[in-house]
Amino acid sequence: MIERLLKRPIAHRGLHSKAEKRVENTLAAAAAAIAKGYAIECDIQRSKDGEAMVFHDFRLDRLLQADGRLDAFTARELGAIPFREGDERIATLPQLLIEVRGQAPLVVEIKSRFDGDLRLADRAIELAASYGGALYLKSFDPEVLAHIRAAGVACPLGLIAQAHYGDEEDWAHLTPERRSLLTTLCDYARVAPNFLSWRVGDLPHAIPQLFRAGIGLPVVTWTVRSHEARTAAAPWADQIIFEGFEA
Repeated sequence: MIERLLKRPIAHRGLHSKAEKRVENTLAAAAAAIAKGYAIECDIQRSKDGEAMVFHDFRLDRLLQADGRLDAFTARELGAIPFREGDERIATLPQLLIEVRGQAPLVVEIKSRFDGDLRLADRAIELAASYGGALYLKSFDPEVLAHIRAAGVACPLGLIAQAHYGDEEDWAHLTPERRSLLTTLCDYARVAPNFLSWRVGDLPHAIPQLFRAGIGLPVVTWTVRSHEARTAAAPWADQIIFEGFEA
């Protein structure tokens, strides 16, 4: 199944478009990607009542007409909140799976606070078991992926990584030791990923090269935002996750 993921560029959070008021990670963005023949990448977060919501941020205010942590709201409450633009509503992962219906490869990033909470991973495992299309699960958090691997899920798993984990908001709560472990992929053996998802700004780099040339696993690079960046990444990656242009 991994070969299918590499055939076409992957639309980052779906084929969203500010000009067309098509919001990222919505059913409309997924449908637009399918219509163009792209694969789809999305993010999931856990709602208060345990549903997998298709949304990138831990907080609502950037995209929705509300504030607060996403996990403080139930799936029903989240589905009633309008986006700041367009007429879509935040979707659940079950709704997205119904929308896609195997028409395009779907890459699902399981967001994590690196706090050992595996309930969102368990929901992804449950949904993956009943989905018949090409589905790929990925995460920055090795604990999430190791948990999914141990559960015997058949779909390919992707480890997301980058060359450095600094003091940005996403990583500030992690100890220097934890950041070092993420950088050096010390959990590789437990995770046994089927592909690496590597930051395009960190190419070329020894780690993705070892994945490709050394052990024969593909590298997907993110997030590519121009034709020039795609050309520059081509010698170092097998496929791109893109946005802001049509690949």
